[in-house]
Amino acid sequence: MLQAAGRDSRFVFAVLTGVVGLYGLLAYFLLPLTWKHYEHQKGLAGLIMITRTGADIPGDPINVGAVGSNDDVLCAMNAAQWYPADPLTLRSSIAIVGSVLLDRPYRGAPVSHLYYQGQREDLAFEKPIGKSADRRHHVRFWKVLDRGEEGRAVWLGAVTYDRGVGLSRDDARITHHIGPDIDSEREQLTADLTAAKVVKKLYEVSGIGPTLDRRNGGGDRYYTDGEIKISVLVEGCAERSATVAELSNPPLVELKNLAWSAVAKALLSNETASGPSDGN
Repeated sequence: MLQAAGRDSRFVFAVLTGVVGLYGLLAYFLLPLTWKHYEHQKGLAGLIMITRTGADIPGDPINVGAVGSNDDVLCAMNAAQWYPADPLTLRSSIAIVGSVLLDRPYRGAPVSHLYYQGQREDLAFEKPIGKSADRRHHVRFWKVLDRGEEGRAVWLGAVTYDRGVGLSRDDARITHHIGPDIDSEREQLTADLTAAKVVKKLYEVSGIGPTLDRRNGGGDRYYTDGEIKISVLVEGCAERSATVAELSNPPLVELKNLAWSAVAKALLSNETASGPSDGN
């Protein structure tokens, strides 16, 4: 029986190795020149889809977007029950430390600054988990186009899950550490906006590309299929959309996403078996 179990374990390992190997072949050698796509938002082509810290260290990747005015974004996030983050000041910094140490709510806890195209985030929102500010979903947005394909402003954002507070691996400063599965955060924010009926249309454009093991400015690793999901928002705070039009990706991008889904399942299975990542 032990021999049979050993054979089964080796078989599963071999299958996973084969899947990862096949994906690596597709991802890094055969398809990179063909799956970049900006057909739904041509003005984003050529942009580098990663943020940077104040020390010019690569930060969180861009993985979400929104189309609409500043007020449209504010109203949509409010409807989805994501709260604006307070400005980062001495007072708010002390308040977030108190929230973590005393396990008390602070739904408007500030976020550290990140920079995209040399600019600090224009808007930041969060969705608390539990009482303390040490765990939360949060997103930063930058307005990158005044007029996109829809004739409205286009915002790009980086959404992640803060799983706890610790020291940055790069500069030893106190920071939030993020969970590695940033695609699930992208889907969570999109689902919240859709459930609030503030989204008219959804589509994807290329982000940083498929990434199996990369680290952000705090030293936390992450993985992603490399896509950015963009929500075209309703116009006006009182408007609601009963249906959402979801635009399709080019066939090769769908093939890439299908291959990635198998890799993501293996990564999630490994995360579950080994316990939470410590970011080191």
